[in-house]
Amino acid sequence: MSKLRMVVSAHHSVLHSHFNSPLSISPKKISFFSSQPLCISSSRRSSVLSVMDNSKSNPTKELPVGFDATMLKEYASLSKLLQEFTDIPTIDKAWTFKSDNGNAEDGSHAMFSISQPNTLANKRRKSILSSHILKKNSGSVTFQWAPFPIEVNGVSAMIPSPSGTKLLIIRNPEDGSPTHFEIWGPSDVKDFVVAQSIHGSVYTDGWFEGISWNSDETTVAYVAEEPNPTKPTFNNFGFKTEGATEKECCNWKGQGDWEEDWGETYVGKRRPTLFVIDVNSGEVRAVEGVGDTLSVGQVVWAPSTEGDQYLVFVGWLSSDRKLGMKYCYNRPCFLYAVKAPSFKLEDSLTRNSAEDLVIVNLTLGISSAFFPRFSPGGKYLIFLSARSSVDSGAHSATDSLHKIDWPSDGKLGPHLEIVDVVPVVMCPEDGCFPGLYCSKFLSEPWLSDGHTIILSSVWGSVQAILSVNVLSGRVSLISPNSSNFSWDVLALDADNIIAICSSVIDVPQIKYGSLIHKTSTDAKWNWLDVFSPITKCYENVKSLMSSPQVSILKIPVRSMPENFTEGASKPFEAIFVSSKSKMPNGQEPTIVILHGGPHSVSLSSFSKSLAFLSSLGYSLLIVNYRGSLGFGEEALQSLPGNVGSQDVSDVLTSIDYVIDKGLADPSKIAVLGGSHGGFLTTHLIGQAPDRFVAAAARNPVCNLALMVGTSDIPDWCFFEAYGSEGKALFTESPSPEQLALFHSKSPISHISKVKTPTLFLLGAKDLRVPISNGLQYARALKKKGVETKVIVFPEDVHGIERPQSDFESFLNIGVWFKKYCR
Repeated sequence: MSKLRMVVSAHHSVLHSHFNSPLSISPKKISFFSSQPLCISSSRRSSVLSVMDNSKSNPTKELPVGFDATMLKEYASLSKLLQEFTDIPTIDKAWTFKSDNGNAEDGSHAMFSISQPNTLANKRRKSILSSHILKKNSGSVTFQWAPFPIEVNGVSAMIPSPSGTKLLIIRNPEDGSPTHFEIWGPSDVKDFVVAQSIHGSVYTDGWFEGISWNSDETTVAYVAEEPNPTKPTFNNFGFKTEGATEKECCNWKGQGDWEEDWGETYVGKRRPTLFVIDVNSGEVRAVEGVGDTLSVGQVVWAPSTEGDQYLVFVGWLSSDRKLGMKYCYNRPCFLYAVKAPSFKLEDSLTRNSAEDLVIVNLTLGISSAFFPRFSPGGKYLIFLSARSSVDSGAHSATDSLHKIDWPSDGKLGPHLEIVDVVPVVMCPEDGCFPGLYCSKFLSEPWLSDGHTIILSSVWGSVQAILSVNVLSGRVSLISPNSSNFSWDVLALDADNIIAICSSVIDVPQIKYGSLIHKTSTDAKWNWLDVFSPITKCYENVKSLMSSPQVSILKIPVRSMPENFTEGASKPFEAIFVSSKSKMPNGQEPTIVILHGGPHSVSLSSFSKSLAFLSSLGYSLLIVNYRGSLGFGEEALQSLPGNVGSQDVSDVLTSIDYVIDKGLADPSKIAVLGGSHGGFLTTHLIGQAPDRFVAAAARNPVCNLALMVGTSDIPDWCFFEAYGSEGKALFTESPSPEQLALFHSKSPISHISKVKTPTLFLLGAKDLRVPISNGLQYARALKKKGVETKVIVFPEDVHGIERPQSDFESFLNIGVWFKKYCR
């Protein structure tokens, strides 16, 4: 049993006191399938089940607003099925650890972090499940799973130490109370409380997030909100110049100066700042030398050099105007190094010189640097760059990979040479590597040779697993390329890979990859199926998903200007999900699915919501129009300046393509999209009003002229409307001519032609595309007599991802389409 597994086992008895809910091994508690009663709406509205219970005695009086008797039956039927899809667990992360004695023949241990929506609590239920990995001489691999998962409510982050002998649990406060750091060892748990006067919540958002153990596992570096600034104090006599303590009565705190935050999902979050905690004493120290002009994230420990210990992190300049950060890779950022604070008394007394507080910019020569990772021996520092995004203005574009030789003498500075390992791919050859598109990076991505990394990247409409030799720059596709499935790496087990594989309608399955012929330049990987209790689903769901088939279509570009690049002239892709069994009266209705961004991509990986729609008897046409990620930089950069025309044309071309192939019935086509996908949805029903029987839009961009003055990313409006010149034109005070162009590029300019019944799903706290955008368009549709339904989620932001909101959203989409696509 590994030491980390011993930690888990040893703490069964203390789980009750350290987790918010008690550990239970009853079937209802340990099952991955929720057994809670169904709730499909916010607390202010009656649930469908309660409505059905009361409908027998007085059906009219008890009907929810907007419902009729027919809708009740549809909601009751579809909600039960949607709940079964909702209950499918998701594997979020995984970690592996060596056996106790380090002997590879004894296998290794893995720990999986799992989540599942809890619609009643309107939160995600989190659990961990461990497994012993046994490797046999025959080459087979067996995962011996723990008998049940352990629920970890109230946990913001779990970070095992490199050896697996310690586990850091972070619990962020929700009410201004202190942050808790728990250090789990083989036989005890230490609980340290960090007051708000030291720092606020720890960042665990996946972007600013940076939580890193040092090599001897005595300290942890992390990113947290800076302490609350001092606020002005008032009482009955006015302003108190001498201040006041929190315990004094008869006074109140004012607001003080408003501080800019990083926009969508960061509302009210204070500046990300660096801290280090001693895991033995619980002492916390702020990292000095960073200053107050940088927002920091993604911190890692550098290898020790001549007694000095450095921290390397990503820094964003905190200017007066912070544009939205979420999903936006076009914000300039650099790698910095600063000396880590020491908890040794003798070091603290001697390290007060100005030299000790100097911060070093390591990547001055490049406009973007993030996801820093040191090689196992500390010889190299690698990082990803979104410089093509920063330099062009696109919120996301093709990445590049770079390397710095880390100086053994500890002399750091901007003189360090940045080596291009994997450059931006402008126009890939057919079937060849399209460039890097990485939204995450393993904390330990290295194989044992010390110069090969493993990562997941978008490759057209699929996600693939790649190996990159950072010395030669050679990129190899190591996940199978013979299917339409997507692959994602979870963790490395020495020179083996734990991954998940799925399609749009195939639940993720764990795969174990082993390298064959390690000395060959064209090394092959063998992938084994791993039985797992994690990815089970209901038999009904399994049966419904056994019939549809997934294919990836190559759609030729219909028309293009003479000055288009070669990359923009190549076919784009669409994922088509069709059923083997046809409807009695002909072909199934088809839902056209459109992703946001626009510089994003719809992958062929599993989607609960799309699998649910497929199970209702719809074919799905998921379009990756030109401008999507995964097809090279030239194709991506062809869209800015042409939004509302080129992307609309690509979607209509895709629809004509599947109709011509006999895959879709032109009289039964609906369209669904969110954000920029909602922009396309509302454009399509205006520009092609006779093509669609129904539409649904989630937080859609309907009016750029309105959005530019209200969004947290007004620069996006300029870049997408004007193209390459938009970055230079960006201003906080658009001219009448610019506003006129924004209007002409917007769906609202075509609203007079719309007649398609349209459902709007809007988050009231959306800063990216504020609710006023969708409401203005929906009100205009209602005014002209178009069938319109609006659902507003009061506490949701742009993604509408809260469990209850996501559930109610797709339940209404299913009912809406069923009503008009019969």
